[in-house]
Amino acid sequence: MPSDTATGSVPANAPSRQESNSAPSSESPPNAPSGETPPNAPSGALPTYLRIAEDLTIDIGGGRLAPGQRLPPERQMAASRGVAVATLRKGLKLLVDRGLIERRQGSGNYILGGSPNVGTYALFRLQLKGVGGGLPTAQLLDFRTAKKPADLPIIGDADTGVRIRRLRYLAETPVAVEEIWLDLRWYDAAGLTPHSISESLYRTYGDRLGLHIREAEDVISAAALPDWTPHDLGLPPGHQVGFVERCAYDQHGCPCEASWTWFDPSRAQYYARVP
Repeated sequence: MPSDTATGSVPANAPSRQESNSAPSSESPPNAPSGETPPNAPSGALPTYLRIAEDLTIDIGGGRLAPGQRLPPERQMAASRGVAVATLRKGLKLLVDRGLIERRQGSGNYILGGSPNVGTYALFRLQLKGVGGGLPTAQLLDFRTAKKPADLPIIGDADTGVRIRRLRYLAETPVAVEEIWLDLRWYDAAGLTPHSISESLYRTYGDRLGLHIREAEDVISAAALPDWTPHDLGLPPGHQVGFVERCAYDQHGCPCEASWTWFDPSRAQYYARVP
């Protein structure tokens, strides 16, 4: 199980909410570049257009937006999300490129359907219980170098690794805490800091490290919440919850990341679609 033995700390300062927020106040002001992350967005937040694309990708992959269904008019969609029409269209273009929607001139945007295994969160397996989906976001709790736990899968030769702890949200609802480990060589190679990681760690790995997660092995069970569980999760340390142990593999088929995720089964569920 996870260890608290630290060998060197990288201060995270105050925990930062790496989040998606659909409220108008968090979107780009009129003079901001269309579709980009607004200046006042939390550290690590994805660009607004990408958050829109990922939110819709999750709903299409989960079947909540069915093939043949027509999306609302673009101006209506933009207004409901508090964004400019140009920002929305940039997100929709990404869905066209992914083969998930079709834009019909003079008619609108229609769902083509698609696999849940596409997009930034293709390997993210938690969804809101009962309703499904929910755009994943995160609050960074701790970032440091530490001695690897004895039961950590082999993800590199160093005895020390980078340990990241986060509180996870789905559609702004806190649902899980997670502890992620990388081998120390990745920290040394890219100079990772609390402010350089995105709310999507896999996106950070690809952009900063050239490390692309291609597949993962998950083992699902139950476990007690760790003693560092924040109050915001709404459950106390020691409470029994769902538990996911993951070993992720890079583009060369080598194990490169290990993680533990404790999730509240009253709010979230683990979801996987088998072909």
